[in-house]
Amino acid sequence: MSGEPPRDPGAQPERTWLAWRRTTLTCAVSVALTVRVALADPSGPAVAAACLGALAWVGLLVTAHRRIRALARSRPRTMGAAQTLGALACVLVLVGVGGMMLL
Repeated sequence: MSGEPPRDPGAQPERTWLAWRRTTLTCAVSVALTVRVALADPSGPAVAAACLGALAWVGLLVTAHRRIRALARSRPRTMGAAQTLGALACVLVLVGVGGMMLL
């Protein structure tokens, strides 16, 4: 037994879980709207934006799923640099996709 106190059973893990779910849901809706535009005009840059957005969404979904599983432990580790940079890259790609849709 380690000298660490037991984990606080408060609502923090649940809030974090809900935040990850809200983020992935928001990204999914954004990608779905991009796909809708791409289907309406398949010759424009919307097709590339939809593909990039879908890949970024899948990357964010994988990262969120791993983080949610890590939070189920009694003493979850902090998010590593690779996961943090991966999530940041996915979000930045989705921002770029939004910019492409404005063109």
